[in-house]
Amino acid sequence: MSALICGSFAFDTIMVFHDKFKNHILPEQVHILNVSFLVPDLRREFGGCAGNIAYNLQLLGGDGKAMGTVGSDFSPYADWMSQHGMSLDHLRVIENSYTAQAYITTDQDDNQITAFHPGAMNYAHENKVSDAPETTIGLVSPDGRLGMIEHAEQFVEAGIPFIFDPGQGMPMFDGDDLMRFAEQADWLAFNDYEWQLMQDRTGKSAEELAQLVQAVIVTRGGKGSTIYTKDKTYDIPPAPVSSVVDPTGCGDAYRAGLLYGLMNDLDWSITGRIAGLMGAIKIEQAGTQNHTFRLDEFKTRYESAYGCTFLG
Repeated sequence: MSALICGSFAFDTIMVFHDKFKNHILPEQVHILNVSFLVPDLRREFGGCAGNIAYNLQLLGGDGKAMGTVGSDFSPYADWMSQHGMSLDHLRVIENSYTAQAYITTDQDDNQITAFHPGAMNYAHENKVSDAPETTIGLVSPDGRLGMIEHAEQFVEAGIPFIFDPGQGMPMFDGDDLMRFAEQADWLAFNDYEWQLMQDRTGKSAEELAQLVQAVIVTRGGKGSTIYTKDKTYDIPPAPVSSVVDPTGCGDAYRAGLLYGLMNDLDWSITGRIAGLMGAIKIEQAGTQNHTFRLDEFKTRYESAYGCTFLG
């Protein structure tokens, strides 16, 4: 199977605040918020949901291609992708635009404050699913609003099953929009905060939405994840981690694990554990594309983490 991963590419500027936001934000003064955080640690990374998911799927040996719009400043990222065997086939350069930029500040509780400049991502709709005729499974992740809408429609028109993963794009859609995605998609994926927004805006429970799709997947950070299907709910335990270094990109690593499980027709209990272990491996490294492993190493760690094996 071949996956088409529609979403953003971004340069991430990641800053670490050596304290907790809650110690410096006065709840009764948020209406006049004016704070400054000293961030001794700063680094720039290659990121964006499509880039991150494609990188992680490639580590697992899956055939995945990212589709996105990038700026005229993208060449260092393109070089990185080529060095790591990632396809550039479905990237469109938008001249006179910057590649999307994310400025992320993380505190000691792993909370994050992010400022995001979409740049070339606003032109995501110029890419078409039909440009990748080899696709057998898709993913719609955070991207330009019109791009997300049109790519979902194009997957449906092409008869290609896809995951809808709204992520940071949730604020762009109201309840009617989100229900339309739910009716189009084959799988829905959220973190626990996004899931709460989904419930609030649609008025639907996980059990209700699971009747529309093959599965609703909700990640819960260090508590693992829950996968709701029409007939069964799977509680996926968290994978052990050696250290918590950087949560940025863990959700994207998890989604690569979902794609890998679906592409290899694995059971949800196995798929969820693969996805959870991907997130655990990512959180042990700074940045979203700096972790690496061989597939045999991954399988050994999977067996150690969960006490069982998988044959995908």
